[in-house]
Order: sequence, then C-alpha cells, then structure tokens
Amino acid sequence: MPPRPAHDRHGPGHHRAARVVGRLLLGALLLVAGTAHLGPARQEFRAQVPGWLPLAPDLVVVASGVVELVLGAALVLAPGRVRPLVGWVVAAFFVAVLPGNVSQLLTRTDAFGLDSDTSRAVRLLFQPLLVAWALWSTGAWRAWRSRRP
Repeated sequence: MPPRPAHDRHGPGHHRAARVVGRLLLGALLLVAGTAHLGPARQEFRAQVPGWLPLAPDLVVVASGVVELVLGAALVLAPGRVRPLVGWVVAAFFVAVLPGNVSQLLTRTDAFGLDSDTSRAVRLLFQPLLVAWALWSTGAWRAWRSRRP
C-alpha cells in the first residue's frame, strides 16, 4: 500500500477524534459558563446585558445560564444523529449573545478583566470562532454541505 500524502497522514479517524474532543471541550466550557451565570460570576454577567434590552438584567443572566447548561449537556450527551442540529442551535446562541459583547465594548463596561477597549474588541473577534467551533465539532457544517446539490 502506498504511503498517504502528507496532508492526509492522520486519516479520517484522526479528524473524527479531533471533532469529538472539540465538541466535548465546547460542551464543558458551556457547562462551566452556565454554572458561573447562576453563581460566582453573576454580577459580572449582568454588566454585559445591553441597557436597551427590555428585560431585567438578572433574568437575562439566569436564563442565558440555563440555556448554556442545556446546550453544554446537549453537546456532551446528544446522539450522533442530532448533533448537527445541536451545532446549529449552539452557533445561533453564540450569535444571539453577540449584542451583549458589542454593548460591553460600546458602553466601555468593565467585566471579566476586560478593562480596555482593545481587550473588549479582541473578545469580539472570538465570537465567530465559537460559531465555527460549534458547527465544526458537531458535524453541522459538514452535514449541511453534504446536502447541497
């Protein structure tokens, strides 16, 4: 059997394992963040709720924490056939919380050690990476591409 090309030395099993690790890690991060929303970092999360949102900041923090716990558990526990759907829902969640991060930058609100415009702006750059991580690690992007004509 000829050797694999350099770009394919690890084979499809390697990529699958990387996605599994990525999915489990993202799930764990969401579980930790959700727990923090409900406890130790609750005040910090309130600082990210945009002032224009017509809901009580504490309600938003608690509700988003519960959603993060559910999404984190879904990433860890969902069977393979529904993982792409979970990936799209997690990606949509990351898009939905983006206004809070933008608001924190525009209002120059300090929270989570983000105490400069630069640090708050850099954080915004990570939001698309979280969306991509959710889509890649759950196979959502691959499943969508495979359905296209």
